[in-house]
Amino acid sequence: MDSTLTRAQYVRWRNAIFAIFLASGVSIATWASRVPDIKSALDIDNAQIGLLLLGMGIASIIGISTGPAVMARTGARRGMLVTMIMVAAGLVLIGVGTTVLASFPVVVVGLVLFGLGNGALDVMMNVEATAIEQEAGKTILPLFHAFFSFGTVIGAGLGWAAAQTHTSVVVHASGVGAAIFIASFVCIANVPNRDAVLDPHESGEKPHWRERMHVALSAWREPRTYALGVVMLGMSFAEGGANDWLALGTAEDHGGGTAMGAAALTVFSVCMTAVRIFGGPLVDRFGRVLVLRVLSVAAAGGILLFILAPSLPLVFVGAALWGIGASLGFPLGMSAAADDPAKAAARVSAAATIGYIAFLGGPPVLGVISEHIGLLNTLYILVGLVVASGLASGAAKPLVRESAALTTK
Repeated sequence: MDSTLTRAQYVRWRNAIFAIFLASGVSIATWASRVPDIKSALDIDNAQIGLLLLGMGIASIIGISTGPAVMARTGARRGMLVTMIMVAAGLVLIGVGTTVLASFPVVVVGLVLFGLGNGALDVMMNVEATAIEQEAGKTILPLFHAFFSFGTVIGAGLGWAAAQTHTSVVVHASGVGAAIFIASFVCIANVPNRDAVLDPHESGEKPHWRERMHVALSAWREPRTYALGVVMLGMSFAEGGANDWLALGTAEDHGGGTAMGAAALTVFSVCMTAVRIFGGPLVDRFGRVLVLRVLSVAAAGGILLFILAPSLPLVFVGAALWGIGASLGFPLGMSAAADDPAKAAARVSAAATIGYIAFLGGPPVLGVISEHIGLLNTLYILVGLVVASGLASGAAKPLVRESAALTTK
């Protein structure tokens, strides 16, 4: 953090980024919670819903990949403002396309704008969060991701209430979009201009944005980027797979019914969020690498127990361990990628791209495979990926502390 910032300015900065994580979670859950109503209003089938999801997913990956370019050109502060406005505009277009125009192409355009904005915003807010973490001198990035989880809960709750009261998608989505639009200006007003700090230069001068673009691309040539990508890929598969398939596996393959399926997913989500809230001190005490390895064992064990459980109580135990184990892989991977402030945006973007491809693309792949070998058997793939994530966790060893140790010798 810029040394000229006071304690009060730092707190406002931290709280603003908490709010941005929260807003991102609300926006995503707003869309997800109204998918059944959007499907009904547009009179489309599951294949067309799949196309909508594919379009949003591709746009999100493009947003993540281009995030560093936007930051190099505009700085994180203005970049986050622009991308939050894109998210808000995307939500409004989704609502208008669904309710007012009943137009599939308009909804596609809204989702592309929504995906681009959220993808780029994800990189920027994580870079800001890691800078705050480094200033605090303790692990707090998982807490930022817990705020994202809170946002998804709030967004889902608002979506449920809107559906229950038969509130139209345009009113619901436009209301949330307007709130995010207003929140973007309030939040950004409390974010310091970190452009010079983001890309320090030996001469002390601010480098040209093209030079910073070169730095952004260089992250893809570093082996550590791919090792961190493996850490995040395995845990992203585990998280995304649970979000899409855990409830179904409980309801159908374990015969628990839809209510028990929803309950098992709730257990998973609560355990994941709890560890994100309280896991920071454990990371500070035992280090990223050990924590990631222990959590990979917990996740692999939880998924195996979920697959093999002979009774519903054990299914729930498996879901709990699954949630605990998958909780910190993504945020700690982000934190490790940002160890060097000079390359934080580039490395966060590169590692996040690998992780998000897994998060967005993994569950549909699992669905296709499950048609041939069954859902529970397909989940063994997650076990293998989680084990790979644990084996690669040595890449998360902090670079900053290593550098500090070398200078004191």
